[in-house]
Amino acid sequence: MSTMTDPNIFSPIWDLERDEPPFHWRRAYLGRQSGSDKLGASLFEVEPGGETFPIHIHHANEEMMVVLVGTPTLVTPDGERVLEAGAVVACVAGREGAHGLRNDTDQPVRLIVVSTMLAPEINEFPETGEIWVRDYAPGQDPALGKLDVRFTP
Repeated sequence: MSTMTDPNIFSPIWDLERDEPPFHWRRAYLGRQSGSDKLGASLFEVEPGGETFPIHIHHANEEMMVVLVGTPTLVTPDGERVLEAGAVVACVAGREGAHGLRNDTDQPVRLIVVSTMLAPEINEFPETGEIWVRDYAPGQDPALGKLDVRFTP
């Protein structure tokens, strides 16, 4: 039973917004809002022409995307494909799960991203070679003294 706010995907409470081209989105931390401890879930609304994040790899965590509204483009190192509303896509941990998401349409896209919440985590960004190492789970705020290092080898 939830001890938090019981979020609703139809009337979300947005926790975070990013408006740094090409990244244009709003995010509601559904897992956190509902009191989840070991499972992450976020509702994203991606504006027309926006992207969620650059292509990235989670070396410790799996993600699953569920498209609610719109037709986003899934971007992987192997190519791109348009997803329809209702599509469910798993992105496994490791390089074979590398992914990014883009909205090439003129309407907002909404999707839920569900993830494991394992730490430590290493993220790799193939397009830039950047590595991000942290000892807290993705989607959480780093506490003072936590490891949070980005570098390009």
